[in-house]
Amino acid sequence: MNKKLMTFLLVLSLPLTTYALPPQPGNPAAPEKPQRVERLVKELGLSETQKGQVEAIFNEEKLKFKALKEEKRTRLQGVLTKDQMSKFDLLHQQRHHNYPDNGEGGKSQ
Repeated sequence: MNKKLMTFLLVLSLPLTTYALPPQPGNPAAPEKPQRVERLVKELGLSETQKGQVEAIFNEEKLKFKALKEEKRTRLQGVLTKDQMSKFDLLHQQRHHNYPDNGEGGKSQ
C-alpha cells in the first residue's frame, strides 16, 4: 500500500518538475522564464495573490542561486592558481556556451 501511494505521488509530481527546472536548450517543453509563471497561472488556476507569491519564490530562488555561484567562484579562487582559474573559466564557458542567457548577458561563472 505504501509503495503504491509513493508511486502515485511521484506520478502526480512529475509534471510540476517542468516548472521547477530551468529551461534546457532545444527542449520546447521547458517554458521560458518569463512565461513560467503565466503558464502556472493558466494551468493551475492561480489567484493574483498566489501569482505574486509564486513570482516571489522564483525570484528568491534566482537570487540564492546567483549567490551560491558567486560563493563557489570565490572559494575556487582561494584554491586554484590564476592560470588554473583561467582554464577553469574557459572550460566552464565551453561547457555552457549553448545555454540560454542567464540574465547576466550570457556571462557564465
